[in-house]
Amino acid sequence: MLIRISLIVAILAGLAAAGLNFLQVKEKITTTLKERDDFHKTADAETAAHHKFEKLAKDTQAKLDTTTAELASTKDLLEKANAAAEEATKKLQVVEDTLKKTEADRDAAQNQLAAWKALGVPLESIRATLASIKTITEKNEAIEIEKQVLERKVARLDNRIKLLTQSDYEVPLPDGLKGKVLVADPKYDFVVLDIGDNQKVVEGGKLLVNRNGKLIAKVVIKSVDATRSIANVLPGWKLSDIMEGDQVLY
Repeated sequence: MLIRISLIVAILAGLAAAGLNFLQVKEKITTTLKERDDFHKTADAETAAHHKFEKLAKDTQAKLDTTTAELASTKDLLEKANAAAEEATKKLQVVEDTLKKTEADRDAAQNQLAAWKALGVPLESIRATLASIKTITEKNEAIEIEKQVLERKVARLDNRIKLLTQSDYEVPLPDGLKGKVLVADPKYDFVVLDIGDNQKVVEGGKLLVNRNGKLIAKVVIKSVDATRSIANVLPGWKLSDIMEGDQVLY
């Protein structure tokens, strides 16, 4: 009997212990499940926050790219606007300068008109006087040209006389006179030069011929027209055949 009682007590104690262990294990399982659920909730929240951050970052980058492009476009437009403004300023300055000159010319014309009016000279007389002045000016210019032609003729005649009367006479030519050989004939030793009466070349004048700074020959002018002259090679001065393009100088 005692043994049965002991066995029953042992069984009850075992059952109590098993029940206590079950309660402890259940509590641990419940706690673990709650921690798992809490972990998943936290992980899901962090994942959602990460996705939201990535989206925000992409949106921010897109806005930054758009802003950068707009800034570059605005900078280009600003440079073009500045260039256009500078060009407009230059044109405005030209217009202002032109306007000032026009105003000055107008004022001068008005002053001259007032002066003529003060003299009591009729407008028709002024026109006639101006026309007369223009005619006189044109005549004076024609006379000056004719005078220069006559002076050159006189100089040529004077040179001929001196050449005939003075054996050692050297015909003067303009200082610094230069020209080029257009045609050269080595057989007959004559050349055609690109200088003439317009450059005050006269018959009897002597010129040195050089090529690349080297003396080639010496020539004497025999005939002259407005823009050309013909010269003969002086005996004893021909160091090499003259070629087209050689330079002549006084």
